[in-house]
Amino acid sequence: MRSTRPARRRTTVIGTAAAALLATSAAIPAFGATTAPPVRPAAQAAVQPVRDGSPESTVDRVADFYGAYIDAVYDEDGRLAHELRNHYLRADLRKRLAVWEEKNHADGVLRAQNVPVKWSVNYDGSGTGSAYTIVTLTWDSGSHPSTSRLAVRSSLETRQITDIKEAPRR
Repeated sequence: MRSTRPARRRTTVIGTAAAALLATSAAIPAFGATTAPPVRPAAQAAVQPVRDGSPESTVDRVADFYGAYIDAVYDEDGRLAHELRNHYLRADLRKRLAVWEEKNHADGVLRAQNVPVKWSVNYDGSGTGSAYTIVTLTWDSGSHPSTSRLAVRSSLETRQITDIKEAPRR
């Protein structure tokens, strides 16, 4: 009768080696493969806001404009800020903003000389071919941040922004 002890030992060694090889190969990405982003715990994912939008929504377009414009101004990319104004703002508004900026020595889109640290856009109604939104700009990240509010009107037909004014305080 043969002993099963050497066969068992060989099976154990081969099984251990195979497991180590599989673990090692899983840690080494394949040639040309990209590494998947880390999986975040559900609690962290729930804290992050979901962002979405539609090119057909005037409210989304205002949010898209302010997000991109603030990024361009923050990054000191005057060319991009100018192109965004040309795309999202109606020509007559651009002319009125130029007059306001000359008089106030500030950015007419933001109604300020500096760049906000956060922004939000809320629907505020519609009528007579226009949609109205309130843009809230947050200017610092302290425990009591200062904010300003802008009333923005957009054309429902062209979806371009047609007016920007300071909104009344609540």
